[in-house]
Amino acid sequence: MNIRMITAAGLLLALAGCSTTTTTTTAALPLLAKNPVQDRWQGQSAGRFFAAYGPPISDRDESGDRVYTWRGGYKNVSVVNKDGKKAGKRSLSCKADIVTDKNYEIRSVKILGDQPGVNSSSYCAELLAPPEKADKADADS
Repeated sequence: MNIRMITAAGLLLALAGCSTTTTTTTAALPLLAKNPVQDRWQGQSAGRFFAAYGPPISDRDESGDRVYTWRGGYKNVSVVNKDGKKAGKRSLSCKADIVTDKNYEIRSVKILGDQPGVNSSSYCAELLAPPEKADKADADS
């Protein structure tokens, strides 16, 4: 009986020594996935988002927040092969959960359905968080 207890204690100590810890350094931060859509919309009014991109398809309460499931941005684009010839069409769309607080302010945007866009690896980012145009920045200065 004592041998079993000692063996079990030894195994627990050995397993405890195998635990890992994680540290976040500034060098590791670029490895984290960026969400340009959340960066663009966090803190904004959900009404502004839905006015620009259409209404949500459903909503639910979750831990005191309201989660809206949205789908939109439907677009057909031509597919061009390496020779520059049209090789068909493909349909694009985006799906996201938009979490709002009690003031209808966007707390987070979680992309649920995405695909390669026309000019980048994310159609949702192209649609919902397009880069600022240089012309607009020059006009503001």
